[in-house]
Amino acid sequence: MSMPPAQPERHPLAVQNPELDDAAIRRLVETFYGRAREDALIGPIFNRTVEDWDEHIGKISDFWSSMFLKTGRYSGAPMRPHLLLELHGPHFDRWLQLFEATATDLFPPELAELFIVRARRIADSFEMGIASTRGELVRPRHSV
Repeated sequence: MSMPPAQPERHPLAVQNPELDDAAIRRLVETFYGRAREDALIGPIFNRTVEDWDEHIGKISDFWSSMFLKTGRYSGAPMRPHLLLELHGPHFDRWLQLFEATATDLFPPELAELFIVRARRIADSFEMGIASTRGELVRPRHSV
């Protein structure tokens, strides 16, 4: 009887799901950005803003890995670059539609839901933060 390969030791606060690892996170990020770059609404924003796609995909993969696997590899300030973009509600709605579809396509429901809930909170946070810099007050629309 052979033993399955040992899983690397996970941080105690990491999501303890055997289907979630750095390779799965990278696959999600690559698949999402492949779809987003082709999208009529948000594709032009990504395509004119991102200069090095390999670097961007690595950085966003590190973001999600730090969030769910507690790897600590992401050390950026994600709000700042988004403040420089002309983003509005429909952009966040489309980002979420594509992201949620990608997570649902790639992961079992309970794992996809973890990504979806967090993505909705992030979208609301960014949308409210951007609006406040414009002197607008908006309520969370996606995570409530």
